[in-house]
Amino acid sequence: MEVWSNTLTKENKMKRIVIGLLCVCLLLSFAAGVGAKTLKFAFMPGIADPFYFTMEKGAKAMAEELGVELIVGEFPKAWGPEYQVPILKALVARGDIDLLFTAPTSTEALIPVLKEIHDSGIPIITVDTYLGDGDYSKSSKYSFPLSYIGTDNFLGGQVVAGAMAVLLGGEGKVFLENTNPDVSSVIGRENGFRAGIEIFPGMELVGVEYCLDLQETAAAQVSAALQKDPDIAGVFGVNVFSAQGAYQAVASAGLVGAVKIATWDATLTLIEALRKGEIDLILAQMPAEMGALCVEWGYKHLTEGAEIPKKVIPGFFVFTKDNVNDPDAQQYIYQ
Repeated sequence: MEVWSNTLTKENKMKRIVIGLLCVCLLLSFAAGVGAKTLKFAFMPGIADPFYFTMEKGAKAMAEELGVELIVGEFPKAWGPEYQVPILKALVARGDIDLLFTAPTSTEALIPVLKEIHDSGIPIITVDTYLGDGDYSKSSKYSFPLSYIGTDNFLGGQVVAGAMAVLLGGEGKVFLENTNPDVSSVIGRENGFRAGIEIFPGMELVGVEYCLDLQETAAAQVSAALQKDPDIAGVFGVNVFSAQGAYQAVASAGLVGAVKIATWDATLTLIEALRKGEIDLILAQMPAEMGALCVEWGYKHLTEGAEIPKKVIPGFFVFTKDNVNDPDAQQYIYQ
């Protein structure tokens, strides 16, 4: 009986070892399956324009490199919450989004919409534009996004103001064509431009208008400003639509060369206008880099637990007639 008892004990021990090994294998298999899950990121752009098309390309390239599935929302045909929000809600209603990065079309109106998405368990990065004042490091009703990734628009506005002052020899009246008074990016540019102009005693900002991202409206507003004050020597258009509208107005008035034009966003149309001498300065953002950074930081956050800086600020590039054809500068054109 003693021999039989020892045999049973040995068999039991072997069974326990085998069962234990099987359990370990199953756990490892499960962990490998979880680790192999393809992350799905959603990108909700602000509007259909070359800037966001270029951002999408940068995001797609990084997503492919990291093995992330990128789902892009329909590009709104016009700017504003009324156009963006329905598409955004349909995008996240899929139920399989691991992270969302988006350009809020209003500093205030998008707060409750994005907060609801965040509360449903989807982390959010804002890109190009932000909520509130953009300071997500302090507790507030809009501090829930992981990060803001985009240009330092205030600094860019100052750079444009300084370049405009140089073009005008430090003296002259200037006009600013803006888009929306409740969008962080363009208001930052306006405030930076105002601050930059104040540095030069001989410079005067004589007017600001908002075209609501309609090129035809921008053209009409700049035309009216030139008629009202023929002494305007420079115009700054703060984005694609306002810049192209400003250029259209100056060209229609036969003032190309006489009125200096500084623009924001390096579209193919504006780059060609710069090459022809029809405009004088373009500040190019880094939309492809912004898109890539959203995917990269989102991936690191979800797979490594990395803490994303509350602000990630890419640089910018200034095009002039002297460098517009340089081989190294071509990478900054939106296309």
